[in-house]
Amino acid sequence: MKRQNQYLAVAGVAMALLLSAGHLIAQSNSPGGGGQEDRGRRGRGGFGDLAEMRQRMMDNVREQFGIKDDAEWKIVEERVQKVMDARRDTGFGGGGRMFRRPGGDNNNDAGGRRRSGSMFGGDPNSDQEALDKAIDSKAAKEVLKSAMAKVRASKKDKEAKLTAAQEELKKLLNTQQEAVALSMGLVN
Repeated sequence: MKRQNQYLAVAGVAMALLLSAGHLIAQSNSPGGGGQEDRGRRGRGGFGDLAEMRQRMMDNVREQFGIKDDAEWKIVEERVQKVMDARRDTGFGGGGRMFRRPGGDNNNDAGGRRRSGSMFGGDPNSDQEALDKAIDSKAAKEVLKSAMAKVRASKKDKEAKLTAAQEELKKLLNTQQEAVALSMGLVN
C-alpha cells in the first residue's frame, strides 16, 4: 500500500508537469507568446535545454541541502544523480499504455520517437516492448504470462537498484538533509 501511494504521488507530479508543459506550449503559440522562432531557441519541443534544466534542478537540491563545500557537493551530486537515473529507469511505476490509443501505430509519436520504455526518458525496455506487442497482437495466454513475468522481473531489478542508490545517498546525508531528500522524493 505504501509503495502504491508513492507511485500515485509520483504519477500525480508527472501529470502536473505534463499539464503545465501543455500550458507552456499554448503560451508559446499564442500572439506575443514567442511562437516558432522562440521555440527553436529553447531547444527540444519548446521545453528548454535539458542540460540547463538538470543543472537548475541540481542547484536547487544543493541549496536545499545547504551544501557550501564544492568537494562535498561533488560526491553528493553523484549520488543524487544515481538516484534520479535509477528512478527514471524504473519508469515511475509504468503506465505508458495510458497514453496509447488502442489499435493503430502507437510506436511513434509526432516527432517519430519511440514511445516504448520509460515515458520520461531512459532506455527503452525490451521486455516492456515485448509485452506491448503481445498485448497488441492479442497473444495466447502463455505468451502474455511469460511476457508479464519478464516485465515484473525487470521492474524488480530496477527497483532494487533504486533502493541501493537511495541507501548510498542516505549514507552521505545528515538528518536535516535526509529529511529534505525524503520530502523531495529522492529517498524513502
